[in-house]
Amino acid sequence: MLTQALLVDDSRSVLNFLKRHIEAEGLVEATTFLDPVEALACARERVFDLVLVDYEMPHMDGISFIRTLRTLPGCVDIPIAMITSRQTDDVKMEALQAGATDFLPKAPQSVEMTVRLRNLIQLGAAVRKLNDRAAHLASEVAAATRKLGEREEEIILRLALAVEYRDNDTGEHTLRVARYSRIIAEQLGLPARLCRDIYLAAPLHDVGKVAIPDNILLKPGKLTDDEMAVIRTHATIGERILADSSCELIQLGAQIAAGHHERWDGAGYPNGLRTDEIPVAARVVAVADVFDALTTRRPYKEPMPLEVARDYLVENKGRQFDPACVEAFLSRWDEVVGIAAGQQATPFLKAEVPHTPYIECAAESRPAEDVPA
Repeated sequence: MLTQALLVDDSRSVLNFLKRHIEAEGLVEATTFLDPVEALACARERVFDLVLVDYEMPHMDGISFIRTLRTLPGCVDIPIAMITSRQTDDVKMEALQAGATDFLPKAPQSVEMTVRLRNLIQLGAAVRKLNDRAAHLASEVAAATRKLGEREEEIILRLALAVEYRDNDTGEHTLRVARYSRIIAEQLGLPARLCRDIYLAAPLHDVGKVAIPDNILLKPGKLTDDEMAVIRTHATIGERILADSSCELIQLGAQIAAGHHERWDGAGYPNGLRTDEIPVAARVVAVADVFDALTTRRPYKEPMPLEVARDYLVENKGRQFDPACVEAFLSRWDEVVGIAAGQQATPFLKAEVPHTPYIECAAESRPAEDVPA
């Protein structure tokens, strides 16, 4: 690959001489400009490995040219040599501060110019190779990061499936909760990465139910107080299952598992947290989880109409729910209705397919009147 050189001088004879001289070294292709402004425009569109620029030019001097060139993408590290007969200390200092790499004398066919040009060509080629290598490594790192992300998503999928297999009747619950949670997070104005992570970690909210006995978890009737106490341990159990993971998504899942039954007024469980003491991800999922539990059919109850469930959220914002989360959820009501109706415009994960339910719903929501108020 030829080393690409940019030559800028207001003298055509000097440009022709430089072009012949530099291309005579071999493996170099030179592009010449009389106008430094035009040269900068070209540098914005093309990648150069080496730049030679005159010190004194109309419209823009060499110092200003170098200073501007250094701000362009791909021009931070390339060697730039200033061509001048005024190689005083002041000129050299100003040029170096602007970003010059070296100086070339205006002395045709001098040994010094030949040697310096050769060194600059070699330096330019070396910088290009380093930049190419850096770009290749960045691509490999990005690919490895994507693979790690896919593995994190798969871990979440597997953990969610562990509970889903306990009760296939409510397996789609977590898909809807994830989508509802994303709506809330986005409308709250949370960072895009956090919105995505809440969306991906939301299916882990009930993972602790894997430790709840079937005779309680799958009981078709209303739970006794003792049975409800057992059910409520799933929040702490879920946190213990997910805690201390090196995976940030799993750590977020632990926050959600532990906090999605806390209440804004402090009357929730397991820790009685209130208001901003509850992690924002848990506050988001709390709204999504209860809304879906209310509006879906279970063996022990009929679904609540969407409008009635909406009214329930409104009535309980500031008590059970973070008011901002409720408002965020209701602000995209048409999308909520679509998700509740089974419209799945956006896949949940790469592995998501129509037959893949994840994790069963909040079993403590037996009849609607048992939803914590």
